[in-house]
Amino acid sequence: MSTPTFAKTHNLIAFLEKPSKSNGFEQIVDFLNANQIKYALMASPAIYTSCIKQFWTTLKIKTVNDNVRLQALIDGKKVVITEASIRHDLKLKDTEGTSCLPNAMIFEEWARIGAKTTSWNKFNSTMESAIICLINNQKFKFLKYILDHLKKNLEAGVPF
Repeated sequence: MSTPTFAKTHNLIAFLEKPSKSNGFEQIVDFLNANQIKYALMASPAIYTSCIKQFWTTLKIKTVNDNVRLQALIDGKKVVITEASIRHDLKLKDTEGTSCLPNAMIFEEWARIGAKTTSWNKFNSTMESAIICLINNQKFKFLKYILDHLKKNLEAGVPF
Protein backbone atom coordinates (compact mmCIF):
# COMPACT_ATOMS: atom_id res chain seq x y z
CA MET A 1 0.00 0.00 0.00
CA SER A 2 1.40 3.41 -0.93
CA THR A 3 1.48 6.30 1.52
CA PRO A 4 -1.59 8.52 1.12
CA THR A 5 -0.87 12.11 0.14
CA PHE A 6 -2.42 15.17 1.72
CA ALA A 7 -4.96 17.26 -0.20
CA LYS A 8 -5.46 20.97 0.44
CA THR A 9 -9.24 20.63 0.04
CA HIS A 10 -9.64 18.37 3.09
CA ASN A 11 -12.22 19.07 5.82
CA LEU A 12 -14.30 21.69 4.05
CA ILE A 13 -17.62 22.54 5.69
CA ALA A 14 -21.05 23.28 4.26
CA PHE A 15 -22.84 26.61 4.58
CA LEU A 16 -26.52 25.84 4.92
CA GLU A 17 -28.05 29.27 4.50
CA LYS A 18 -30.86 29.82 2.03
CA PRO A 19 -29.49 31.26 -1.20
CA SER A 20 -30.60 34.77 -2.11
CA LYS A 21 -29.66 34.64 -5.80
CA SER A 22 -30.20 30.99 -6.72
CA ASN A 23 -33.78 29.82 -6.97
CA GLY A 24 -34.74 26.22 -6.42
CA PHE A 25 -32.30 25.29 -3.66
CA GLU A 26 -34.40 26.35 -0.67
CA GLN A 27 -35.93 22.90 -0.18
CA ILE A 28 -32.53 21.21 -0.23
CA VAL A 29 -31.21 23.65 2.38
CA ASP A 30 -34.33 23.13 4.55
CA PHE A 31 -33.93 19.36 4.20
CA LEU A 32 -30.24 19.40 5.23
CA ASN A 33 -30.92 21.78 8.12
CA ALA A 34 -33.56 19.38 9.47
CA ASN A 35 -31.47 16.25 8.93
CA GLN A 36 -29.35 14.23 11.37
CA ILE A 37 -26.15 15.02 9.45
CA LYS A 38 -26.46 18.83 9.80
CA TYR A 39 -23.87 19.10 12.58
CA ALA A 40 -21.40 16.90 10.71
CA LEU A 41 -21.74 19.11 7.63
CA MET A 42 -21.41 22.41 9.47
CA ALA A 43 -19.00 21.77 12.36
CA SER A 44 -15.81 23.74 11.96
CA PRO A 45 -13.41 22.76 14.74
CA ALA A 46 -9.89 24.15 14.80
CA ILE A 47 -7.79 21.51 13.04
CA TYR A 48 -4.13 22.13 12.46
CA THR A 49 -2.62 21.22 9.10
CA SER A 50 0.38 19.58 10.73
CA CYS A 51 -1.92 17.27 12.73
CA ILE A 52 -3.89 16.34 9.61
CA LYS A 53 -0.70 15.53 7.72
CA GLN A 54 0.62 13.42 10.59
CA PHE A 55 -2.71 11.61 10.84
CA TRP A 56 -2.88 10.64 7.15
CA THR A 57 0.77 9.69 6.83
CA THR A 58 0.79 7.47 9.95
CA LEU A 59 -2.73 6.06 9.63
CA LYS A 60 -3.23 2.33 10.03
CA ILE A 61 -6.58 0.59 9.81
CA LYS A 62 -7.32 -2.31 12.11
CA THR A 63 -10.44 -4.44 12.24
CA VAL A 64 -11.27 -6.06 15.56
CA ASN A 65 -14.47 -8.15 15.78
CA ASP A 66 -15.88 -6.44 12.65
CA ASN A 67 -15.21 -3.00 14.18
CA VAL A 68 -12.95 -0.70 12.18
CA ARG A 69 -10.36 1.26 14.17
CA LEU A 70 -8.25 4.04 12.71
CA GLN A 71 -4.92 4.39 14.49
CA ALA A 72 -2.38 7.14 13.93
CA LEU A 73 0.45 8.96 15.69
CA ILE A 74 0.06 12.71 16.18
CA ASP A 75 2.87 14.54 17.94
CA GLY A 76 4.06 11.18 19.28
CA LYS A 77 0.65 10.33 20.80
CA LYS A 78 -1.32 7.31 19.67
CA VAL A 79 -4.76 8.37 18.46
CA VAL A 80 -7.50 5.76 18.03
CA ILE A 81 -10.69 6.62 16.21
CA THR A 82 -13.67 4.29 16.22
CA GLU A 83 -17.16 4.41 14.79
CA ALA A 84 -18.48 5.23 18.27
CA SER A 85 -16.07 8.14 18.77
CA ILE A 86 -16.93 9.67 15.39
CA ARG A 87 -20.64 9.18 16.03
CA HIS A 88 -20.27 10.96 19.39
CA ASP A 89 -18.15 13.84 18.07
CA LEU A 90 -20.30 14.50 14.99
CA LYS A 91 -23.50 14.04 17.03
CA LEU A 92 -24.82 11.40 14.65
CA LYS A 93 -27.73 9.46 16.07
CA ASP A 94 -27.59 6.60 13.60
CA THR A 95 -26.72 3.61 15.79
CA GLU A 96 -30.05 1.96 15.02
CA GLY A 97 -29.99 3.10 11.40
CA THR A 98 -29.90 1.16 8.17
CA SER A 99 -26.59 0.23 6.53
CA CYS A 100 -28.06 -0.93 3.24
CA LEU A 101 -31.60 -1.64 2.07
CA PRO A 102 -32.55 -4.81 0.19
CA ASN A 103 -32.43 -4.47 -3.63
CA ALA A 104 -36.19 -4.97 -3.97
CA MET A 105 -36.86 -2.04 -1.65
CA ILE A 106 -34.34 0.14 -3.49
CA PHE A 107 -36.05 -0.48 -6.84
CA GLU A 108 -39.49 0.03 -5.31
CA GLU A 109 -38.49 3.34 -3.70
CA TRP A 110 -36.72 4.64 -6.82
CA ALA A 111 -39.87 3.87 -8.82
CA ARG A 112 -42.01 5.61 -6.20
CA ILE A 113 -39.99 8.83 -6.34
CA GLY A 114 -39.73 8.73 -10.12
CA ALA A 115 -35.95 8.34 -10.32
CA LYS A 116 -34.37 7.29 -13.59
CA THR A 117 -32.33 4.12 -13.66
CA THR A 118 -30.25 4.62 -16.78
CA SER A 119 -26.50 4.11 -16.79
CA TRP A 120 -25.97 7.89 -16.61
CA ASN A 121 -27.29 8.24 -13.09
CA LYS A 122 -26.65 4.98 -11.27
CA PHE A 123 -25.52 4.83 -7.66
CA ASN A 124 -24.21 1.86 -5.74
CA SER A 125 -26.75 0.20 -3.45
CA THR A 126 -25.32 1.82 -0.31
CA MET A 127 -25.64 5.31 -1.76
CA GLU A 128 -29.13 4.49 -3.01
CA SER A 129 -30.00 3.29 0.50
CA ALA A 130 -28.71 6.55 1.99
CA ILE A 131 -30.77 8.67 -0.39
CA ILE A 132 -33.92 6.61 0.18
CA CYS A 133 -33.48 6.72 3.96
CA LEU A 134 -33.03 10.49 3.83
CA ILE A 135 -36.13 10.90 1.66
CA ASN A 136 -38.20 8.73 4.01
CA ASN A 137 -36.78 10.33 7.17
CA GLN A 138 -35.21 7.03 8.24
CA LYS A 139 -31.87 6.83 10.00
CA PHE A 140 -28.96 5.71 7.85
CA LYS A 141 -25.52 4.67 9.15
CA PHE A 142 -23.46 7.30 7.35
CA LEU A 143 -20.49 6.47 9.53
CA LYS A 144 -20.32 2.88 8.33
CA TYR A 145 -20.44 4.14 4.74
CA ILE A 146 -17.63 6.64 5.41
CA LEU A 147 -15.38 4.15 7.23
CA ASP A 148 -15.91 1.38 4.65
CA HIS A 149 -14.90 3.69 1.80
CA LEU A 150 -12.01 5.20 3.74
CA LYS A 151 -10.65 1.72 4.36
CA LYS A 152 -11.16 0.73 0.71
CA ASN A 153 -9.35 3.86 -0.53
CA LEU A 154 -6.44 3.44 1.88
CA GLU A 155 -5.99 -0.21 0.91
CA ALA A 156 -6.01 0.79 -2.77
CA GLY A 157 -3.49 3.60 -2.17
CA VAL A 158 -5.93 6.30 -3.33
CA PRO A 159 -4.49 9.72 -2.36
CA PHE A 160 -6.49 12.06 -0.14
